[in-house]
Amino acid sequence: MRHITQIADLRSKIAEWRSAGERIALVPTMGNLHQGHLALVQAAQQHANRVVVSIFVNPLQFGAGEDLDAYPRTLEQDQQQLAALGCDVLFAPPVSEMYPHGQTAQTRVEVPELSDILCGASRPGHFVGVTTVVCKLFNMVQPNVALFGEKDFQQLLIIRRMVADLNLPIDIIGLPTVREADGLALSSRNRYLSAEERRCAPGLYQTLCSVSRALQTGMSAAGLEQLAMPALRLAGLQPDYVAVRAAATLAPATPADVELVIVAAAYLGRTRLIDNLRVRR
Repeated sequence: MRHITQIADLRSKIAEWRSAGERIALVPTMGNLHQGHLALVQAAQQHANRVVVSIFVNPLQFGAGEDLDAYPRTLEQDQQQLAALGCDVLFAPPVSEMYPHGQTAQTRVEVPELSDILCGASRPGHFVGVTTVVCKLFNMVQPNVALFGEKDFQQLLIIRRMVADLNLPIDIIGLPTVREADGLALSSRNRYLSAEERRCAPGLYQTLCSVSRALQTGMSAAGLEQLAMPALRLAGLQPDYVAVRAAATLAPATPADVELVIVAAAYLGRTRLIDNLRVRR
């Protein structure tokens, strides 16, 4: 596996593969890899001849007071895991390589409306940082396919919209959320949880499951959203939002919608957890 930090070196390697007619997959990450990330890499190997994994803790998607400095950085361990899987290239650039003119002067890529709801309302500017860095990575790697986890369902839809709107010739594949045995979605931020918070954390997924079951009985989406908030508090979490949305658009669910997604965010101490559950009714 090649460990590359410079865009010019990455493009040189990509050009070799392209000249040989090989398909290329990209798995963008912020590192601190867990089994969910590794599942993306393994799936990527089924869709392409070559796999590039990027590790970049993107400052552009962190707001004031968020955990940029504390975000776990485990590059050596990540590199070992990727090498063991047979990843072809680890691209781990410094901030100066990604934003040579500084962050404030960086051209931005924005998906309006879809980026302003749910997590976007709670974290203004977050998704502009995400789409900007992902668009840059797409232009650097020019992959045939890119893979993302469904845990951040809103992010996945935003990236799909960006690719469609900008006519990028990239297939976007979403993989199901990987969970602990008790249902907690794997996340790099789970390591922030204290022992007591970790015991409470599965309450987020349990609440989603309760909402899903109630939807199947015909209860209204709006009513269930209201009931879910105190349920999360009772489980020891501080809810940010719980919403039942149309899975294809994240528009508020209507009685006519069949494919739904329940999305939620909640805090345990200073740690913000997100999760979602697809529902068909």
